[in-house]
Amino acid sequence: MLSSPRARASLLASGAAVAGLLLSSLSGGVSYAADNEACRPDGLYQTPGVDVPYCSVYDTEGREKMGPDHQRRVIGYFTGWRTGKDGTPAYLAHNIPWDKITHINYAFAHVGAGNKISVGTDGPNNAATGMTWPGVAGAEMDPALPYKGHFNLLNKFKKQHPDVKTLISVGGWAETGGYFDDSGKRVASGGFYSMATNADGSVNHAGINTFADSAVDFIKKYGFNGVDIDYEYATTMKDAGNPLDWPIANARRAGLVQGYTVLMKTLREKLDRAGAADGKHYLLTVAAPSSGYLLRGMETYQQQKYLDYVNIMSYDLHGAWNEHVGPNASLFDDGKDSELAAANVYGSQQYGGIGYLNTDWAYHYFRGSMPAGRINIGLPYYTRGFKNVQGGTDGLWGKAAATSCPAGSGLTKCGDGAVGIDNLWHDKDDNGKESPAGSNPMWHAKNLEKGVAGDYLPSYGFPADTKLTGTYARKYDSTLVAPWLWNAEKKVFLSTEDEQSVARKADYVVDKGIGGTMVWELAGDYDWNAAKGQYEPGSTLTSLMYDKFKAAAPYGAKVSNKALPTKAVDIGVQFGEFKLGDSNYPITPKVKITNNTKTTLPGGTEFQFDYATSAPANASDQSGFGTKVISSDHTGSNVGGLKGDFHRVSLKLPAWQTLAPGASVELSFNYYLPVSTPSNWTVNIAGTTYALAGDLARGTTVVEPGTGTGPSPGPSDPPLPGECTAPAWNASAAYGSGSTVSHKSRTWKAKWWTQGEEPGTTGEWGVWQDLGAC
Repeated sequence: MLSSPRARASLLASGAAVAGLLLSSLSGGVSYAADNEACRPDGLYQTPGVDVPYCSVYDTEGREKMGPDHQRRVIGYFTGWRTGKDGTPAYLAHNIPWDKITHINYAFAHVGAGNKISVGTDGPNNAATGMTWPGVAGAEMDPALPYKGHFNLLNKFKKQHPDVKTLISVGGWAETGGYFDDSGKRVASGGFYSMATNADGSVNHAGINTFADSAVDFIKKYGFNGVDIDYEYATTMKDAGNPLDWPIANARRAGLVQGYTVLMKTLREKLDRAGAADGKHYLLTVAAPSSGYLLRGMETYQQQKYLDYVNIMSYDLHGAWNEHVGPNASLFDDGKDSELAAANVYGSQQYGGIGYLNTDWAYHYFRGSMPAGRINIGLPYYTRGFKNVQGGTDGLWGKAAATSCPAGSGLTKCGDGAVGIDNLWHDKDDNGKESPAGSNPMWHAKNLEKGVAGDYLPSYGFPADTKLTGTYARKYDSTLVAPWLWNAEKKVFLSTEDEQSVARKADYVVDKGIGGTMVWELAGDYDWNAAKGQYEPGSTLTSLMYDKFKAAAPYGAKVSNKALPTKAVDIGVQFGEFKLGDSNYPITPKVKITNNTKTTLPGGTEFQFDYATSAPANASDQSGFGTKVISSDHTGSNVGGLKGDFHRVSLKLPAWQTLAPGASVELSFNYYLPVSTPSNWTVNIAGTTYALAGDLARGTTVVEPGTGTGPSPGPSDPPLPGECTAPAWNASAAYGSGSTVSHKSRTWKAKWWTQGEEPGTTGEWGVWQDLGAC
């Protein structure tokens, strides 16, 4: 999660999962101009009727152009609050290693008054647009720009480094459901939750449109290349996200995924239109969860098709929100994770022994629906840590139970987070009390490891003659790819990153064809100051990744790792009717197949698709379609990493079930760990295998089955939630089983024949099934 970083509630529990009622579609209506279509990334949605200038950002293979020495992304979050005005070390734009990175995400803007994007009121105290740093070499303002602050400096240095792109990041842990006003007080406005979703769970179209319009205006005004959304979190899991947001978020849980999807589609379309007018493609990205718990409540993460790329927050996998002592951001599972073991994940046949609190698992989750190159893995330049650790091996997989939890955390049971000199980058609660989290910049952790009490300690409130207690011994687990510091005298465990772990993660990125890395946050990196004999803010880890990536092969640009048909047919596939909250175990959505062609599909027609190896190969259906996994790139546990990307699935229309043009059929799908939208669909019609147009694959032509050509301009994009498309209920009409109607801004499906029974009055066991708000 992205914050300062802030202490947070447990998001990483095992167990049940969920999602809202959104029907996530594989379809996306597209009409492409030939020149720009050649540069469109594989699987990326394009706004109908808009000639998006993809070639301004992507090459003819659909890979991002980042400069000759940047084959992979190095994305750094640059935060607005390390201004130096409070006496602590500043980190300004001139401190960024501009020649070693590819993108900068400025953190944070927020959803302000009237649902518009904001960084606060302009003025000399506004770090983003008004602050100056007189006498600081490198922080001189560019007088040609009408604003000052960080935004002025970012644009000044972009002129010198034109290949570096900047994005405005909106939200974050503390500003997803509210924002900090000009006095520094947090305003619980509802933020993303109320901007995208109404109080009854329906989509707030007006709020979304206002926000999206303001975001386009904002990036044009301040010279950004795109928008990064850090919404924590649009999941149906109760009590997810910042506890301060729960009173607003929990009441809207059933509609959050719907609102999130409409928000992403709306942003994509408005950015596409603006880009076409301006002759340059604007980026839309997100900070995405890595937790299997959160992702269970996000359906199939169907928003991915609207995003240029995803930055996985593959950190905060263990921390003081519970008592289980483990690494902040391990690359792999080791089969010994005490949190997962306590939940019987390793002992459950349904989970397949797959541990899901690691970077490799999160990467494979998204790889199931996206090219490797549209995915970036996250690395933390900060620590997480515990005190009073009992058991484990040098603390690893031990326990650190707290006797009381931080005020405002919403927790009744939590971990004993490290404090004091082991918690330099801590937050404070509303009463000014330190939040125990073991959070430190990596340069401070390196000094602890070396036994150095740095000269910066007085600026953080420590006496100048501070002495360290005990020895911070560096430990490393090569299976996890995780270093940590263990102070046996204090029983303190601090999870770290250093050259060894970052080099291994960079090799992983290269080997897997991954797009690159994202780091939170740049100010935590380190260099050694020999003159002072201490570590200070620097660029050691960022430079290491740059060196690893500059000679790498181009990243993976295709969703499928196998050849797929170049002819596609317009048959829509939607996943919907997910159960909510902890009711969603196993995960049992309905899969709706709609024949949008002019050809009747005969009984026995076979469909195949891939889903990610983040879930075991035990998917099935309960509807007589014979769903079965026919091949797997991975079997067994995932200790040391998942070996491949996909499970291949086959299902067939029942022999008696034809599918006429315009008709739909549903089956109940069944799986146990979350997966992103299944991809690489094919259908065999009269002996010819076709792709499905809704996969948005590069190089495919939409045809009518059996003709080789077709009048279709592209796949049809079904209406998103929030648009009542079913006919209005009529009290005098008769409805058969499976009929759908809209009534009082919700969609309803009849379970059997009915007439005169009003939807919403028949109860849970009555004739009408509530399919959600519209």
